[in-house]
Amino acid sequence: MGATDQRHFDALRAAHYPPLRNFIAAHITLFHQLPPSALDELEYLVRMIAADTPAPLAEVSEVYSLGRGTAFRVVSRELLAARARIADHFHGLLSAQDQGTPRLHITVQNKVASDTARMLVAELGQDFHPRPLQITGLAAWHYRDGPWEPAFALKFRGRRR
Repeated sequence: MGATDQRHFDALRAAHYPPLRNFIAAHITLFHQLPPSALDELEYLVRMIAADTPAPLAEVSEVYSLGRGTAFRVVSRELLAARARIADHFHGLLSAQDQGTPRLHITVQNKVASDTARMLVAELGQDFHPRPLQITGLAAWHYRDGPWEPAFALKFRGRRR
């Protein structure tokens, strides 16, 4: 995300995400699990996508409940198109969870009591208005049984026509 959006959603995570579970910055998950053996291939593919793809247009469209958490829905056909390129490339290697089209979102609270989540949805929804979201690049992370380790991050550099 752009720096201003990143700071905004990181602040919400810091305020509302259980601290013992808040290992990484605010983000939009495109895939939950790709095989670690595919990391070099993924980086090569993402380099190509980042080079020829303009920063996707996106909108934060609503605050909603995850049941035991709170998230902001993200709408972006262009980001989903970039994700589809990756999914097509890794067809046959995707987990069941990653085979469908994701519901893009930014989680700001998770693993809390459902009434706590409902209260935050109501609170954040009071003044919420859909707004543009700046998406600047794609990144991959390694999960290390709790800690996360960055693998790579690449900026979109394509030109909008």
